[in-house]
Amino acid sequence: MLQTKICKVKLENPTVLASGILGVSGKLMCRVAANGAGAVTTKSVFVKEREGHANPTVLAGEDFVYNAVGLSGPGAEEEAEEIAFIKKNSKVPVIASIAGGNVKEFGIAAKKISAAKPDLIEVNISCPNVEHEFGKPFGTDAKISAKVTETVKENTSIPIIVKLSPNVDDIGKIAKAVEAAGADAISAINTVGPEMIKDKKTGKPFLANKKGGVSGPKILPIALDKVKQIYNAVKIPVIGIGGVTYGKDAVAMIKAGASAVGIGSAVYFREMDVFKKICDEMKVIMKKQGFKSIEEMIGRGQ
Repeated sequence: MLQTKICKVKLENPTVLASGILGVSGKLMCRVAANGAGAVTTKSVFVKEREGHANPTVLAGEDFVYNAVGLSGPGAEEEAEEIAFIKKNSKVPVIASIAGGNVKEFGIAAKKISAAKPDLIEVNISCPNVEHEFGKPFGTDAKISAKVTETVKENTSIPIIVKLSPNVDDIGKIAKAVEAAGADAISAINTVGPEMIKDKKTGKPFLANKKGGVSGPKILPIALDKVKQIYNAVKIPVIGIGGVTYGKDAVAMIKAGASAVGIGSAVYFREMDVFKKICDEMKVIMKKQGFKSIEEMIGRGQ
């Protein structure tokens, strides 16, 4: 009932660990897989190791997680070792997420990470928390987004997923550009922002970086709208990310046009077994609504 696929990669269920802190190590990703995830995504890695931003980097509220981690993590070669670990110790598909400070770096990272033979490669062109280093995310410009996509495709034979930013006026235009440039799938959305949240007592920003991206239940309506726009603009599959916390959210995301759903901040709100919980809740909803497969639901909310 819950089986789906991204490109030709089969998933036993549509829940995918979104790129983030749980994707740093192979052992952590194995734990996520054991808790029911249909696939796992590594933390976005550059060619070389990055320290990221100073602490504090995360603030959680009732319906949001606000972060400016700054893409900290190991380099591509080191992360390739973590991918090899989970490939050896788990059967779930692995998505390697890469980033770069310029177009060329994306190509180098793709080539290095491909050595570990991940099932898919996610191209993160949309992190909002590193503007002071690299300028606006590549994903805010259609031409640059296409150029990054082309460069990655030239450096790997593994299918690629391009991760898009919600912080654009026309996400459909960006989606069309990366599809034309060779993207095999799209993941969306990245965090919303950056925004600044201040401590009411001190008047100072909570995060050391001052501004951060927003994720969690609060951004679900934005994510659903952006996924609908992407689904109507392209023919390649979409992984819908942003605020999915319960089975009803996952169903709504799939009806918006997603073939699978990214789960990130929900781990904070509902613990590690949120993947199993969401799958169980989805089955109940699908039976009530008469759906026998994920494929039947995709785009039905248009």
